[in-house]
Amino acid sequence: MYSIAMSTPERLIESTRELLWERGYVGTSPKAIQQHAGAGQGSMYHHFAGKPDLALAAIRRTAEEMRATADATLSGDGSAYARIESYLLRERDVLKGCPVGRLTMDPDVIASDELRAPVTETLDWLRDRIAGIVEEGLARGEFTAALDPVDIASAVVATVQGGYVLARSSRSPAAFDTAVRGLLALLAASRTPDDVRPATTTTQ
Repeated sequence: MYSIAMSTPERLIESTRELLWERGYVGTSPKAIQQHAGAGQGSMYHHFAGKPDLALAAIRRTAEEMRATADATLSGDGSAYARIESYLLRERDVLKGCPVGRLTMDPDVIASDELRAPVTETLDWLRDRIAGIVEEGLARGEFTAALDPVDIASAVVATVQGGYVLARSSRSPAAFDTAVRGLLALLAASRTPDDVRPATTTTQ
């Protein structure tokens, strides 16, 4: 399942990430992690203090990957609107949901200050990153309305996370696409004439 070159700690972390995604914290037992990773109990406890320690490493890894993926899109070329549009329309496995956002629905993760911290920090980072892009757009005169950067950024994050929930509930990515199109239409109404470009109408 994993490359033979992957170290035992890496296999344990990746296994925990997958199991947290599939089963949640309670359903991810140390034995299940060991079996999934092909590692013995001694190896697991040699590298990690226990399940909470390993879960924290796994959640941090997931959070880091989400940040890197989002930043790669948001750091692209184009206007503020175009960069936000690219983020909203990038390819996603919508029906699986957000790997970080889904952790907010795990009561054991949310009840732990330590496990919750990477989740909160990542969502806060995303909101702040998008708010900074809106501020750049305002400074360059790309938007006509007096938009509040934090409000817009919060709406973007909420639309994506809520879109995942709607898509999973309906078992169709169409619900996610509809939410994204609605937000982009509202944001497009605030663009200056010089910044207007043909809008993308489909999502992945």
